[in-house]
Amino acid sequence: MIDVREIRRSDAGEVLTLQRAAFVQEALIYGDPDMPPLTQTLDELEHELVENLGCVALDGARIVGAARARLDGDLLLIGRIAIAPDQQGNGVGTALLSAVERRGRDAGAAEAELFTGSLSEANLRLYEREGYRETQRVDDGEGIAQVFLRKPLV
Repeated sequence: MIDVREIRRSDAGEVLTLQRAAFVQEALIYGDPDMPPLTQTLDELEHELVENLGCVALDGARIVGAARARLDGDLLLIGRIAIAPDQQGNGVGTALLSAVERRGRDAGAAEAELFTGSLSEANLRLYEREGYRETQRVDDGEGIAQVFLRKPLV
């Protein structure tokens, strides 16, 4: 059974390891081994976790999923959703999104926003299934775009 709790600064090392494992597949899809989730340092991640509304998903003591989130006015910005490769497709992403949205709503967010790449079909399916709707596409060149999606939280 998966438990979800708030992300803590002390989780940074394990979250960074998880993030790198999870984003390798994305790097292969996009042919970009230098994408930010793979090059982020431990110091950068620790700093990011000081004031964060993100959550981690645990299977026993093991962190199998993580998501970061922060408020920008009444908008909850969700990012770096990472699921352990052996746990993908098991509902971890859905549980994390639900928990992060709840934390954001409790902190005053009226809407949530996240983004993914246009080639990340599994991510797009998850977000749309969870009520997110595309609001913008930003062309990165070579037929690839960043897809921004939003969902009302109230």
